[in-house]
Amino acid sequence: MVDLHLSSGIWAGAAVSNGASTGVYDALELRNGGSEYLGKGGSKVVNNVNSIIGPAPVGKTGLNNFMVQQLDGTQNGWGWFKQKLGANAILAVSLAVCKAGAAVLDIPLYMLIANLARNKKLVLPVPAFNVINGGSHTGNKLVMQEFSDKASSILHMARRFPCRLPPILRSTPPSNSFCNSSSPDQTTQTRLIVDLQKIQVLIQQNQMEMVKRHLRSLISTHSVSQLYIVFSKSLPTSNTKPVFTDTLLAVYAESKLLNEATELYRLVRGEGNFPSILAFNLFLESLVNSNQFDETLKIFSDAMDSGVWVDKFSYGKAIQSAVKLGDLSKGFGLMNQMKKCGVRPNGFVYNVLIGGLCKERRMDDAQKLFNEMLKRNVAPNRVTYNSLIDGYCKLGNIEGAFNIREKMKIDNVEPNVVTYNTLLGGLCKVGRVGEADKILEEMSMYGIVPDGFTYSILFDGHSRSGNVQASMALYEDAIKKGVNIDSYTCSILMNGLCKEGKMDKAEEFLMKIKERGVVLTEVILNTMVKGYLKAEHLEKALLVIDEMENEGVKPSYITYNTVISHFCESGQMDDANEWLRKMKVKGICLSVQTYNILIGGYGRKCQFRKCLEILDEMENNALKPTVVTYGSLINGFCKKGRLLEAEVMFKDMLGRRVFPNVQIYNMLIDGHCIGANMENAFKVFDEMLRNGISPTIVTYNTLVNGLCRKGKISEAEELAFSITSKGLSPDVITYNCLINGFSNAGNLEKCLELYKKMKSSGIKPTLNTYNPLIRIFAKDRLDLVEKTVDEMFQSNLIPDRVLYNELIQCYVWHGDVARARFLHTDMLNKGFPPDKMTYNSLITGCLKEGNLQGSRDLFDEMIAKKLSPNDATYNTLIQGHCNVKDLDGAYRWYKEMLKNGFLPCVSVCNELLSGLREEGRFNEAEIIVSEMHLVKGIGELSLHEDLSASPAL
Repeated sequence: MVDLHLSSGIWAGAAVSNGASTGVYDALELRNGGSEYLGKGGSKVVNNVNSIIGPAPVGKTGLNNFMVQQLDGTQNGWGWFKQKLGANAILAVSLAVCKAGAAVLDIPLYMLIANLARNKKLVLPVPAFNVINGGSHTGNKLVMQEFSDKASSILHMARRFPCRLPPILRSTPPSNSFCNSSSPDQTTQTRLIVDLQKIQVLIQQNQMEMVKRHLRSLISTHSVSQLYIVFSKSLPTSNTKPVFTDTLLAVYAESKLLNEATELYRLVRGEGNFPSILAFNLFLESLVNSNQFDETLKIFSDAMDSGVWVDKFSYGKAIQSAVKLGDLSKGFGLMNQMKKCGVRPNGFVYNVLIGGLCKERRMDDAQKLFNEMLKRNVAPNRVTYNSLIDGYCKLGNIEGAFNIREKMKIDNVEPNVVTYNTLLGGLCKVGRVGEADKILEEMSMYGIVPDGFTYSILFDGHSRSGNVQASMALYEDAIKKGVNIDSYTCSILMNGLCKEGKMDKAEEFLMKIKERGVVLTEVILNTMVKGYLKAEHLEKALLVIDEMENEGVKPSYITYNTVISHFCESGQMDDANEWLRKMKVKGICLSVQTYNILIGGYGRKCQFRKCLEILDEMENNALKPTVVTYGSLINGFCKKGRLLEAEVMFKDMLGRRVFPNVQIYNMLIDGHCIGANMENAFKVFDEMLRNGISPTIVTYNTLVNGLCRKGKISEAEELAFSITSKGLSPDVITYNCLINGFSNAGNLEKCLELYKKMKSSGIKPTLNTYNPLIRIFAKDRLDLVEKTVDEMFQSNLIPDRVLYNELIQCYVWHGDVARARFLHTDMLNKGFPPDKMTYNSLITGCLKEGNLQGSRDLFDEMIAKKLSPNDATYNTLIQGHCNVKDLDGAYRWYKEMLKNGFLPCVSVCNELLSGLREEGRFNEAEIIVSEMHLVKGIGELSLHEDLSASPAL
C-alpha cells in the first residue's frame, strides 16, 4: 500500500495484490526472503518506495519510464522486469500518482486515464469471469493458467454470469472434472490440517497469542471457507471450534479484512451458532471504523432477530452507525430498545446521540438528552461538553455555549484545546473576535497552549471583521512564542490581506514566510493570484502564475479557473477563452467548475445560446452538469426577466436527475417577485415545500420584499414573523424590507414600531434601515430625522450617496438650505459624487431663497459633469421662477425643456399658463396650449375664453 500526500492536502492511496511471478514474461514481485513471514515480508519494497522512488527528481520522460528504466533499469530477454525495485513498488507508486492526478483535476480516475490515452469514446467495461484455473498455481496438468468467460454485454453479464456459472461448475462431480479450480493440492491440504491441529493444541493450552500469530500467517494463503471447513472436518469432535472461530473472527477484524470477517460470520450463523460477545463486538467495531455503517446495522439486526443477548457496547456501535448514516430516529429507537432489554445506556451512547442532534442543530433536543443523562447519573465527559459547545456555536448561540462551559467547570471536567478552539470559532463567527483575549487568558490559566488551528481561527475572525492588522500582530506574537504556523494557517492570513486589497502587505508577508521556511503551497499562491486580480493588477497576477513552477508548484485547474473567472466577471470573454486555450495546451483537464464559470460569464452577457453550447460540450466530455451549472443559467434568465426559459432549464435539470437545492428555488422565486407575479412566486414556494426543501431566511426575505413591492404590507409582515415557528428568525434584511414597505405606504408609526423591535432583538440597523426611515420622517418630523442621524453616527455608519440625498432634500424641504449645502460639501469630502437628485434638491434650495443665478450655476455645473438634467430638474426651475414672478425665466426654461425632449408636468405647466395670463401674455400662453394640447389637463380655458376675458383695446 502506497500513500501519497500532496502539499495541497490531497491524499491518494494504492495497493497492489501479491503474485507468484512464475512466468517468464512476469515482472518480478519483490519479497524479503528468509524465514521471517515465510519469506514474504515486504520491508524491502517499503524501503525502495520511501528511500529511492520518493526522493528522486522526476525528469521529462514521465514517471513510469523514469521508475522502470532509470531507477530500476533491470532487463531480461523479454523486456524490463523490475528486479531491483520490484513490480509491487513501481506499480503501487504509479497507481497512487494516477489517483492523485485525478483528485487534483477533480475528475473521475477513468476520465484521467482516458485523457492520457486520448480516448474520447468511453464504454462501460465488461468483466471476464475466471471460472477454471490451471498452470503451476494449481495441482492439475492444464497448461493455461486461467480460463475466463466473458459476457456479450454488461446487461447479459448482470443477468446470467455471476449467479449461474459458479453453481454449475461446483455441481460437477470431482471424479469427472478435468481440473481442480478451488481445492488445494493434497500436499497443501495435509499441511493445513497439521497447522490446524497445532492451533487446536495451543487453544487447549490457552496460548491465545500464539493462536493469533499462526492464524495471521494462514489467512494470507487460505480462504475463509478452507480454514473453517477443514477445521470442522478434520477435527469433528473437537470442543475447541467456538474458540477457533471467535479467534479467527478477531484476527480478520484486527487485520481489517472485513469481507473475510463477514464471510466467516455468515458461515458460523449458517450452522445456527453465534460468536462470543467479545468477538462479535470486535467485529462490529472494525466495521464501524471502516465506515461500513449499513453492514454494522445488518449484523446487529441479525443478532437481535436471533434472540442473542448483546451488551451496551454492541448497542453503542449500532447507534453510532445509525447516527453516522444521519438516521437519528433509528438511533433513538435502538436506545429505547436498549432500555427495554434492561441494558443501561452509557456515556458513549449519550455522546453519540447528543453529537448527532448538535450536528443537526437540534439544540433543544440535545439539551433534553443531556438533562436525561444527568438524571440517570451518567457522568458527562469532555466529549459531551465539547459536542454541546460546538452545537451552540454553530447555531450562533454563544451565550448557550458559554453556559455549557460554566457547567463544565462546575463538574470539574477539564477542557482541552478543542474546547477553546470551538468557543473561539463561535465568537469569530458572530463577529465578537474582540472577546477572544479572555479565552486566550483562560487557556493560559489551564496550561493549554494554543495550536496552529487556534491561530487560524483568530486570523479568520480578524479578517472577517476587517482587522487584518490584528492578525498580523497575532502572527508575530505566535512566531515569538515558537508556535509552528503551517502553510494552511498562513494561507488564511494571506487570504485576509488579499480580500482587503492590501497587496503590498501580502507581498511582505509572502517574503517573511519564505524566509522562515514555510512551504509555498498552491493555495497560498492561488490566493495571491486572486488578490492581484481583485485589485486589478493583472500583470502581477500573471507573474505569480509564471513563477509558481519555480517554487515547485504547478498551476492547476484552480489557478486557471481563477483567471478565467476574472475575465468572465468583467465581461472579457475573448480573454477568458484565450486562457481556456492555454489551459488545454498545458494538458489541464477542464473541470465542471471551469464550465460553470464560462456559463456564468456568457449568462451575464445574455448570450444564452452560447451557454447551452457549453452545456452540450460538458456532456460530450462526459462531465455531468451540477446544480451550480444550472444555477448559473437559471439565475441569468431570471435576472433578465426571461422566466419561461428559466422554467425550461429547471425542467431540463430535473430530467437529467440533477436535483434543485434551495438556491435554485430562491432564484425562481426572486424572478417572479421582480416581475411582480406573487402568485407564481408562491407556487414555486409550495413546490419547494412539497419536495422536502427547507426554505431559508433568504427565501422568506425574497417573498416579504415582493409583497412589500406590491403594496401587500400586512401580508408581508404576517409572513415575516411566522418564520419563528419554523426555527428561523427575522434578520436585518427582513426588517429593512418591512420598514421600506411601510415607509412607501406613509405609515410612520409602523416604521417606528419595527425600528424599535429590530433594535430590541439585537439586530444592528444598516444604511438600508435608515434610508426609508429618514424618507418618511422628512415630511413632518425633522426632530426624528436628527435623532435618527445621531443614532446612525453612533453606530459608526457613514451615509452613502442615497442617504445624503435624502437628508439634503429633507433640509431643503424644511427651508434649511445652509444645512443642505453643508451636507453637500460633506458628501464631496467623503468621496461621493453628486447625482441628479442632489442637484435637483440644491436647485430647489436656491430657488426657495430667490437665488435664480445660483440655480442657473448649479444647472451649468450638472451639464459640465455630464449629468443630463431630467424632467424633475426642468419642472423645479420653471416652478421656482414662477414663484418669484420671473415669467420670462420660467418661459425660457419651458422652451429649453421642450428642446431637450421633456414635457412639463400638468401642475407646473398650468402654473406657468396662469402666470402668463395674469400678465396678459396671451400669445405665449397660446403657444404653450398649442404645444401641449395632447396632454390632458393642460390649459383648461380655450384661447377664445382667454381673449374674451382680456380688457378691450
